Amino acid sequence: MRIDVLTLFPDIFDNLNSFSIIKKAIDSKKVKIKSHNLREFAENSRKVDDYPYGGFPGMVIKIEPIDNCIEYLRKKNNYDEIIYLTPDGDLLNQKTSNYLSTLKNIIIICGHYKGIDNRVREHLVTKEISIGDFVVSGGELPAAVLCDSIVRLLPGIIGDESSALSDTFQDNVLSPPIYTRPEVYKGMQVPKVLLSGNEKEIQKWNDEKSIERTKLLRPNLFDND
Repeated sequence: MRIDVLTLFPDIFDNLNSFSIIKKAIDSKKVKIKSHNLREFAENSRKVDDYPYGGFPGMVIKIEPIDNCIEYLRKKNNYDEIIYLTPDGDLLNQKTSNYLSTLKNIIIICGHYKGIDNRVREHLVTKEISIGDFVVSGGELPAAVLCDSIVRLLPGIIGDESSALSDTFQDNVLSPPIYTRPEVYKGMQVPKVLLSGNEKEIQKWNDEKSIERTKLLRPNLFDND
């Protein structure tokens, strides 16, 4: 898989790629993640932003460097999706991450300042994603979140691939409570069913607890069935 990230601050994103699952995936050549500095694709003295029409405050990333960068990348690769990270996009969920993990090549555009010229969104972007109903300074951290949610699903990245199948949200339910050693700590005990070795009863307990926690904490997930 190849992921190209368009950003004004490639150092931020590159540093995030040096840790944990993403680093493992890069080192094992399961994924190639390349950041591209939009300033290098600006034609006017590396100027990538300008004031918005209409007299509004703030600065807006121009269409020119984004279009130039995408055109440069398209000469080398075919892309399945061109994604813009924005608070008003579709909320990222496990279904979306599952889908994106099956693709071969994607582009991620990181906004900054007040955002990007809307013509990019109208004519170049194929998918808009939000990581939540809040605003951060730029798209680099959301891009890292998106990449991690995708890359961890690639074959061979997680040591026990079946672990990903029991993640929260995979079946529109929250994962059940989990425990590890010691069996008893300061009087607090692990549920006995998990120590029984009875796989059928353990699975039944897991299913019941998943539904119980989802009803209590995220009942809206049942609306997605």
